[in-house]
Amino acid sequence: MKLQMAVMLKAISDNYHHIMDEKSDPRVNNWFMMSSPLPTLAICICYGYFSKVMGPKLMENRKPFSLKRTMIIYNLFQVIFSAWLFYEGLASGWWNDYSFRCQPVDYSTNPKALRMAGSSWWYYISKFTELLDTLFFVLRKKNNQISALHVIHHGIMPLSTWVGVKFIPGGHSTFFGLLNTFVHIVMYGYYLLAALGPRVKPYLWWKKYLTALQITQFVLIMIHAFQLLFIKCDYPKAFAGWIGLHAILFFFLFKSFYEESYTKKTVKNLPKSVEEEKTANIYSNNNNNNNKNNNNNNNDKYSNSRKPNKENFTNDFNDYELINGFNNNLRIRVNINNHNADKSIK
Repeated sequence: MKLQMAVMLKAISDNYHHIMDEKSDPRVNNWFMMSSPLPTLAICICYGYFSKVMGPKLMENRKPFSLKRTMIIYNLFQVIFSAWLFYEGLASGWWNDYSFRCQPVDYSTNPKALRMAGSSWWYYISKFTELLDTLFFVLRKKNNQISALHVIHHGIMPLSTWVGVKFIPGGHSTFFGLLNTFVHIVMYGYYLLAALGPRVKPYLWWKKYLTALQITQFVLIMIHAFQLLFIKCDYPKAFAGWIGLHAILFFFLFKSFYEESYTKKTVKNLPKSVEEEKTANIYSNNNNNNNKNNNNNNNDKYSNSRKPNKENFTNDFNDYELINGFNNNLRIRVNINNHNADKSIK
């Protein structure tokens, strides 16, 4: 049994080293963080634990930090960094050399090929700088913004981009990075404006359109990636499918966020006073005419000659609910002051 286990572990180790040494791009093997996926994996795991457990626990009994100046500087840096990455992606091939239909990877030492590999590596590094988004949420005690969408999105991307840089730093799937950096220019531009304070708030009405732009990017990435499954192209179909599956995952996560944030206009989300007023108006308008008829028909029923008792009071209250359209499920206070009936109930 021990011998079989040792053989199996050796086979796994040999296959791992074969993939890492023989199947990877030799141009990037000696670049920072590229020799092994373990450091990236460890950072992603620690990030998830810190975001959802350790960070909120450390800040539980502490006052939130303001970090206004830090947020302005950080978001400005991200706008500039994303703009540079977008420019590099265009200059390295997507502006006039790459095909949107099928683009193989150039593994040569051609200056443009090396430039694309370099911009891919910098895109990978940008996924670590973006983890600071969550750190700032934790320090400012904005735990409601550390959603499952946020943690999954930021936690997966460093590892996925590591695989891309290690094995295919160029070609078809770099379209993902090109589109994503453009969206990040807009996104961090929005965050930069928001960090400037309340005076800019009236100009930030377009937040939901930013989310719509993010959803649109994933639709375009899906179409661009999955087209390779139906045509001949000298590009790894497995990795194109992997990128497409990422796009599907993020599409549904962002779509769910959009629906939850912008399209679900339920009564429970309204302020209480507005909710009560709206509900009362609805029932008042719907039952205005009925009330007159019902009250006239029940004049005899509620005559002064009727002897008040506990049973009659209960029936009176139920009839009042029926006539006026109120029930216990509505958050409207109905005050019935019937002093005579009150006195008669023992």
